Amino acid sequence: MKSRRLISGIAVLCMLQLLISSCGEDDLKKASPLSKKDLVLNRDRTLGVEIIYSDSARVKAKGNAPVLDKITMTNGGTYSEMPKGVKINFLDEFMKIKGSITSDYAIQRELEKLTIFKRNVVVVDPTLVFNTEELTWDQNKQLFLSPKGVITKPDGTVINAVNFIATQDFSNFKFEQAYGQTFVDQNFGE
Repeated sequence: MKSRRLISGIAVLCMLQLLISSCGEDDLKKASPLSKKDLVLNRDRTLGVEIIYSDSARVKAKGNAPVLDKITMTNGGTYSEMPKGVKINFLDEFMKIKGSITSDYAIQRELEKLTIFKRNVVVVDPTLVFNTEELTWDQNKQLFLSPKGVITKPDGTVINAVNFIATQDFSNFKFEQAYGQTFVDQNFGE
């Protein structure tokens, strides 16, 4: 009987301690307020999506995403999210694959004409392979932009690049603050 009272007393003390320790600053004051524009009005999910990009009635790229969520915000804005990743193949005028982009996640902001690829982004092109964690395609400027990444060229040159910018077809690119390694022909300078 005494052991039951002791256990009951300990349980009451533990509950009292729990109640006292949970009383603190109001957590609602710490929470950031949601604005109306941040609220999702509608989310439509499509599985097994094929994405086609064309310009001037010419198909320039085809892509596949296992999941595509079309999200409509309460402010009327829309965007598409590919939470399970995407693979896009760039096509030449004969509809042959000339390069690709893959990523584990992507979001397309239709109004701003931006597509942001995130996590394990790999661009494959005949002149380079570019690996990064984030790559933005600005459709208005027709440029790809990345805060940093690794460029690997067919000759084995590896460049760690900061502020990477490439034309839409990756034929021209530039970057800042690069470092890496390159291979020099042993006959160089002779």
